[in-house]
Amino acid sequence: MFRRKKSLWLFLLPPLIGLLIFYIVPFFGGVYYSLTDGSYKNAFVGLQNYINIWQNPMFLLGLKNTLLLSLICAPAVWILSFLIAMLLNRLRPGGALLRNSILLPYLMPASAMLLVWLLFFDYGGTLNRILHLLGMDRVNWLDGAALRVPVILLFIWKNLGFAVILFLSALQTVPEPLYEYARLEGAGFFRQAFSITLPLISPTAFLVVIIEWISAFKIFREVYFIGGAYPADAVYTLQNYMNNMYNKLNYQNVTTAAYSFALIVFALFGVLFYLQNRMQRNLK
Repeated sequence: MFRRKKSLWLFLLPPLIGLLIFYIVPFFGGVYYSLTDGSYKNAFVGLQNYINIWQNPMFLLGLKNTLLLSLICAPAVWILSFLIAMLLNRLRPGGALLRNSILLPYLMPASAMLLVWLLFFDYGGTLNRILHLLGMDRVNWLDGAALRVPVILLFIWKNLGFAVILFLSALQTVPEPLYEYARLEGAGFFRQAFSITLPLISPTAFLVVIIEWISAFKIFREVYFIGGAYPADAVYTLQNYMNNMYNKLNYQNVTTAAYSFALIVFALFGVLFYLQNRMQRNLK
């Protein structure tokens, strides 16, 4: 047994060294860097950088928009993917084509998706032509507060398929007789979903929440593709602020903003893990 444990460490040592060099050491190095003034002396200033950045209106705007967009995008993907997975699960084996096609946006190159989206939401694009035929005024979807709509829809379209596949894999483990018994008792679709399906696939449901929330925090890519480095205030995200500070070589603001946001994310995920553990204890 002792020899087996020693041999396991030989296999674990290379990835642990890589983790130490490329993640752990830079992480703590960045913490120290955020506590210095960035001069050639690299003088220690304590929490002054954090005080300054939390008084910066652009940082607060980016943080607010990032949290707001994530609170819209992640739940929207979760709810839609769960409902679509439930419907596709009832269509098997006839729903194979739909199950395969729904993953296509996730596999498409981002540049191709951007081109389709810009053509669709352009002032003279497909959507505004439809609105004009219906007698409604055209909307400048790519400017101002309206820019949130294409950004959110692009995120949902891009990430929905992967979440559906995760839910479908979990639904395969739910015994079919439970649904048959529920239908005999008069339970409808939503009653079955909330009383049978969700309690039995809660680990996968929680995993989808985590994955989509992390993806929503990285919504900067969609915003940058559509709105550029300095988009409208409605979609100016924290990543926009950090990217612009990096281009200005203001590394103190970049690291300080990153660690401030990391603390918020850790706190949110801590609450999610607590709620999941509490829900699982109630189910036992």
